[in-house]
Amino acid sequence: MAALISNPIAPCRRIKLNVGGKFFETTLSTLQSAGPDSLLAALSNRAAYNPIFIDRDPEIFSVLLSLLRSNRLPSAALRRFSIQELAEEALYYGVESRLRSASLPSPLHGIDAAIVDTIRPASDAVPSTFSAGEDGSLWIAHGGQISIYDSYLSYSTAVRTHLDDITSICRVWPEIAAVGSESSSGLHIYDLSSGHYTGSVHWTDQDDPRIYKARVCAIANSPDSVFVSFDCPHRENSVLVIDKSTLQVSSELTRQSGSAAKNTFPGKLTWLPETGLVIGSAVTCGAFGYSGYIRIWDPRNKEVVWETNEPGSGRSSRFGDSFADVGVDIDDSILFKICSKSGDLAMADIRKLGDDPWVYMEDTNPSMREASYGGNEVHLHCYKRQVFVGKDGGLEVWSRLNERGGWSEQRGDSENGRDEMSLKRNYVDKVEMGERGLIKRIEGGGERLFVSRENVEGIEVWESSNHSAIISVSS
Repeated sequence: MAALISNPIAPCRRIKLNVGGKFFETTLSTLQSAGPDSLLAALSNRAAYNPIFIDRDPEIFSVLLSLLRSNRLPSAALRRFSIQELAEEALYYGVESRLRSASLPSPLHGIDAAIVDTIRPASDAVPSTFSAGEDGSLWIAHGGQISIYDSYLSYSTAVRTHLDDITSICRVWPEIAAVGSESSSGLHIYDLSSGHYTGSVHWTDQDDPRIYKARVCAIANSPDSVFVSFDCPHRENSVLVIDKSTLQVSSELTRQSGSAAKNTFPGKLTWLPETGLVIGSAVTCGAFGYSGYIRIWDPRNKEVVWETNEPGSGRSSRFGDSFADVGVDIDDSILFKICSKSGDLAMADIRKLGDDPWVYMEDTNPSMREASYGGNEVHLHCYKRQVFVGKDGGLEVWSRLNERGGWSEQRGDSENGRDEMSLKRNYVDKVEMGERGLIKRIEGGGERLFVSRENVEGIEVWESSNHSAIISVSS
C-alpha cells in the first residue's frame, strides 16, 4: 500500500476520461503507450480525481483507445469511419504512427495478392503515368494534372501543371516531383506540397543545331543526382546528370544518334544504390520484331561498364528471341529480361556480367508450364525480391525466397554446364485478367503493387490477401 501511495502515477492506475460527453475508463499504461510526445501521455500525467474532459468525437476515440490496447483496429472501424476521419483524430491525440502501422497492408507476397480497389481521379481519369512512394502513397498524372494520394490512399489534392500532358514522373524528394512530357521539351520540377512550379532543366548545345526541343523519356533518382534521358526531333538523344542541390546539369553521361536501334534513347533508367551505377534500356518493335540494348554506366567516370544488344551480342542461348522489357532488382543487384517471342524470363547477376550472363528461369509450378504467350506488349517490374510480369493483360509473379530473404538457391544443369535459377511462377489473381485490358505500367510502393491498363480509367491497387483492412480510395 505504501508503494502505491508513494507512486501516484503507477502504470496500473485507472484514469477516467470524458470525451465529448461519453465516459471512458482505462489505465495509465494504455495512455502512455501512445508515446511520450502524445497528448494522451501528457494528460495521463495529470493527477486528477475527476474525469479529464476532451471535446472530441467519442466514437472515434473509442476506436483509437482500442488501437492502443490491442495494436489493431477493430474489424468494424473502417466500415463506420473513413481513414481520413480516423487520421485527423489520431493526429490530434498524437497516435498517427500507431494508426498508420495498424492500417497499412501486410507484407506484399505476389502469389497471395489480389486487387483491393481502384483509384479513379475525378477528371481525365485515364492515367498517363504514375509514381508510387516508399510509404505506399501514390501520384497519378492524368492530362496535365497530378492527383496526390497519401499513404492511406486518401485523396489529398491535385496540382495543375503548365504541361498539356505528363508522360514521365519521378520523386526527387518526398514532396518534389520531376516531370516530363512527350509533347513539350524539358524536365520540370514541382513542389506538390504547395503546388508551385520551381524550375526546369533543358538539354541544349549552342554548337549543335540538332539539339533543340529535347523531350524527357525516362527519369531516375539518387540521393545527390537526377538522371534524365532526353530525345530530340532529329533523334539525337542523351542521358544527363542533374545536380539536385542546384538543379543544374553537372555532366552528360552519354550522347548518341538514334538512327539505329542500338542508339535509340533509353526508355528506362535505374540507379543502383549498391554500386552507384546507372542502368539504361531501350526497346523498339518493328516489322522484324523486337530489338534493343541494355547499357550500364558509371557516372563517376562516364564510362560504359557493360552493354548488350539484341539482336547482336549476349544472345547465344536464345538467338532470335530478343527481350521485350527489362527490370532491375536493386535489393540483390540482379538484372531481368523478358523474351519477346517465348515470354521466358531470364536473369543476370550484375556483379558477374560477361558476354552472355543470362540464366533462364525454370518454372517449378506444373500448372503454369503450358501457359501460352500471345506475343503482345509485356511489362516487367521488380519489387521486394519478386518479379511481376504484365503479359497479354494478365499479371504473373515469379518468387521463391530462401531463408535469408534472397533468391532461391541455384542447381546445376548438366546439359550446358550452367546454373539455372529455380523460381515459382504463378498468376497473381485467378480472375481472367485479359478482360481488364493490356497492362501499361507496374510499380510497387510500401506493401502495395499498382497497375495501370491501356485506355482504362484508374490505377489498380494490389495487396496480399491477408491484409488487415480494406481501404477507401475514392477522391
